Amino acid sequence: MTRREHLTLLISAVLLTVVALLVITLESQVSFPTLPSGSPTMSRLLTDPFLQLPTANSVRVVWFTEFPGQAHTVYYSSQPGESLGNNALTVSATTRMLTRLQEDQASNLPSGETLSAPTPRLIWRHEAEITGLQPGQHLPYQVESVTDAGEVLSSEVFALAAAPAAGTPLKILLTSDHQSKPMTAANLQKVEETVGAVDAVLVAGDLVNVPDRASEWFDDAAGAAFFPALQGRANYQLGNQRYRGGALIQSAPLFSAIGNHEVMGRVSPFTPLNEQFNDPVPRAAAAAVYDAQPELFNAQNDPALRQQWIVNHSFNTETYEELFSLPTTEVPGRDRPTSQFYATTFGDVRLISLFVTNIWRRPTVEIDVQGRFQERLADLGNPIAWGHGQHIFEPIHAGSPQYQWLQAELASDAFQQARYKIVMLHHPPHSLGDNIVPPFTDPVPLYDRYPDGTLRAVRYEYPKRDDYIIRDLVPLLESAGVDLVLYGHSHLWNRFVSASGTHFLETSNVGNTYGAFWQTSQRQTPPAADQVEFNGYQQDYYVAQGDPNGLAPVMPTLAPLQDDTGSFLPYIASDDITAFSIFETGGGNITSYYFDTRQPNSEVVKFDEFTLEPSG
Repeated sequence: MTRREHLTLLISAVLLTVVALLVITLESQVSFPTLPSGSPTMSRLLTDPFLQLPTANSVRVVWFTEFPGQAHTVYYSSQPGESLGNNALTVSATTRMLTRLQEDQASNLPSGETLSAPTPRLIWRHEAEITGLQPGQHLPYQVESVTDAGEVLSSEVFALAAAPAAGTPLKILLTSDHQSKPMTAANLQKVEETVGAVDAVLVAGDLVNVPDRASEWFDDAAGAAFFPALQGRANYQLGNQRYRGGALIQSAPLFSAIGNHEVMGRVSPFTPLNEQFNDPVPRAAAAAVYDAQPELFNAQNDPALRQQWIVNHSFNTETYEELFSLPTTEVPGRDRPTSQFYATTFGDVRLISLFVTNIWRRPTVEIDVQGRFQERLADLGNPIAWGHGQHIFEPIHAGSPQYQWLQAELASDAFQQARYKIVMLHHPPHSLGDNIVPPFTDPVPLYDRYPDGTLRAVRYEYPKRDDYIIRDLVPLLESAGVDLVLYGHSHLWNRFVSASGTHFLETSNVGNTYGAFWQTSQRQTPPAADQVEFNGYQQDYYVAQGDPNGLAPVMPTLAPLQDDTGSFLPYIASDDITAFSIFETGGGNITSYYFDTRQPNSEVVKFDEFTLEPSG
């Protein structure tokens, strides 16, 4: 690093310190109103119950309300098919308030209210663990909450079950990138209408758009919030048709992976939630500011306070982690187990969920865009505003804590003996989509200066040889015999098979597609950057067409779509045609379906099917 660059970073640290002190001062002087909740007139549960964390003899039941309430209870039968009555068994739920949920100027509230600033929204989460269950038994249950005023609110009756035993044939929904997109409710409704009840739901990230905006999870007025869409409670108008979603997770556990839309950026009580979401910085940048003058932030020199300050001033997944009960992982150096990445067994499936994602930046190269490849021209003299390119949230490179944990998991008996081995992550290893470019690696800043030394541009390079997914992760998964890698991020459907026989499936087409780049269409790339000189070698990492990592897409086996010339397409990238995939473990078949929302009375089309070969 040159002396001038060192001075630039020092100035940046001082500016960040000043801003942080200003925010802390304002936070201590200002009290913020909250949206009304806990009212005696509250007369409904905020969600239906849903299932989490099944084990061989237990399962968790979770639901949400906008009041703390007097009591929250699960009623369930001890025998399948037995009606709930006076002999129903009961389990009391534990209750806690979610700490970061808010609404703001961009919230689409059911009340029609418009807010002028971010406003905390008080929501309570209730969870009860049902134990002593037998595998294969599906028992009727319902939940009950008593409001602060004594009103009793009950859900409908659903079915709960422990984790299925090995050998149990299952139907598992494979999906991703719901984000309240236009076709999400239609997609999930067609899942239920096509295959009926499912036994589990796997969501490969990007559940909502802004994770701290409560209405996106619960009751966005457009009608396709996350929980309603997965519980058949949506109310979304698409064309001349209204869709309710599918009643899926009330009786089937949900397993998810973290996508970039589960991560919030730097916290600021005055900043709109969209801007907070788009304003993460690397942990190291926040730590450098804190460690320059720690006495300003933490007079007690408490390591826990230091860590929380860094989280608040870099990025966090706290709302996501508070919402869900997922399997947890012990990681050396962390003070508590994490659910950011985990492994679990469900019937014949050993599922590994990884935290593999980075901040999404715009691909365009324009002077007024804080993008993947450069900082805004107007920000060059203000390093506090820099976006640091598409920086990675959780390392996955060889030797990182997540990678070391994964190595141990792949060597475990639970993984080795599983009939089907599935890895779920958000960022694509192989794709025709836009978001696979540039390579998944730490951005390398390059400082372009005028002769007098002032900055002309700050650019970011992403050396292809250092793509952590392709260099480190994929070889590890393939050598361990992983059958399927499930992911999303580019809002399309396509699949690939590697030479080792590992299948790669991206099934995230529910609207707002970023397109597929195959044969004629091209991704946006920096001008004249097809060949880039970097550290003494030529690299071509801005790949305009196809899969940048070298696999040819598999043509759908049953009914591929066609382009305007009648040529078959190996993908679905459409804002009108939605796709979903179902894994049936009895025969190992993964079947993909599409539905054309422009023709609401049309049939769902089975367009692709392939088989995972059992192992273990």
